[in-house]
Amino acid sequence: MPLDWIRQSAKPIDTAARDAAAARQAQLTKPPGSLGRLEALAIALAGLQGRERPSAGRVQISVYAADHGVAVEGVSAFPQAVTGEMVRNFANGGAAISVLARALDAQLEVIHLGTVNDPGRYPNVTRDWIAPSTANFRHQPAMDAAQLDHALRCGRHSARNAAQAGADLFVGGEMGIANTTSATALACALTGATPLELAGAGTGLDAAGIRHKADVVAHALAFHRAALGDPLEALQRLGGFEIAALVGAFVACAQIGIAVLVDGFIASAAALAACAINPSVRERLLFAHRSAEAGHQRVLDALSAQPILDLRMRLGEGSGAATAVPLLRLACTLHAQMATFAEAGVSEKA
Repeated sequence: MPLDWIRQSAKPIDTAARDAAAARQAQLTKPPGSLGRLEALAIALAGLQGRERPSAGRVQISVYAADHGVAVEGVSAFPQAVTGEMVRNFANGGAAISVLARALDAQLEVIHLGTVNDPGRYPNVTRDWIAPSTANFRHQPAMDAAQLDHALRCGRHSARNAAQAGADLFVGGEMGIANTTSATALACALTGATPLELAGAGTGLDAAGIRHKADVVAHALAFHRAALGDPLEALQRLGGFEIAALVGAFVACAQIGIAVLVDGFIASAAALAACAINPSVRERLLFAHRSAEAGHQRVLDALSAQPILDLRMRLGEGSGAATAVPLLRLACTLHAQMATFAEAGVSEKA
C-alpha cells in the first residue's frame, strides 16, 4: 500500500548514549542541575543522535508553501495572493527564515507545493507542484488520497535529503494563507477541543474575525465528523499540502533518526497528527517555542511538550525553531567543552 511506510516505527532512542551524556553532565565543574534545561537538552540530543557529545551545528530547514481552499471563507487578514508572493520573497532571501538561516549557516530549502498565483520557477525554490490549492474543507475534503500521498512523500524526501547531508537537526517550516484555520480544525479533531478554544488571530484577525474563523471550523468539523476518528483521514480532510508535508517529514526524520525541532502552532499541529498516526514519533521530537497563537498551548499539552522559548512569536516559516537553535548549540558546546572535576582539579560536592 502507498502509505504503509508512515506507520513504520521510529528509530529507538540510544539509551547508552543518553546515559553516557548524563554521566558526563554529573562530572562537569558545576553544581548538578545548575545549567537547568541546557543540561537536559544536551542529554536528550545525545540520545536522539546516538553520541555522548551531541551537536546542533548542521541544521536543515525545509519550508513548505501551499495555498488553502478555505481562504475563500474570509478567515485571514491577508489576501491569498500573499502565499505566492512569499515564495518569491523566500527565493530572494528577504523572508525572516531566510535571514535566520543565513545567520545560523543553516541549509534552507523552500518547497513550492501549489499556489493560486503561481510565481513561476526560481533557482532557490524546489517546485513539487500538487495543485493551486487544497479544496475548501468546509464543504469537501481538503485533499484526495493521491494529493495526501504526494504531500507526505514530499516531506519524506526532505528528511532523506537531510540525512544525506549529515544534518544534526531538522526544522520544518510552512507558509500558506489560511493555514492557521486548517491547523485549528486538525487540532480540534485530534484533541476534542472546541474551535473557540483553539482559534486565534493568525495573520492578525480581530475578535470578530476569530469568531468567524471558529464558526467556519465548527461547520467543517460537523461536516466531516464521521471520518475524523482516523488521524490520517482527518489530515486528508482538514489539512493542507504543507501541513501534510510536515507530517511526512517528521515521521521520516523519526524513522531515519534525525532530531526534529518543532516550530509553532501549525508545525505543532502537524506534529500532533504525526504522533497520532505513528505514536513512536513522539520521543524523537523537541519543541522550540510557545507561540502566541491561542491554541498552541492546548496542542503542546496534548503532546506533553515543554518548549524551549516563549517569545510571543507567531510568524511561522520555522522562525521560532530557528531562534531556538543557538540555545541548543550552546547546550552542546557547554556539554562538550566544560572541564570535569577531575580534569580541572576542582573538589566535588562532599
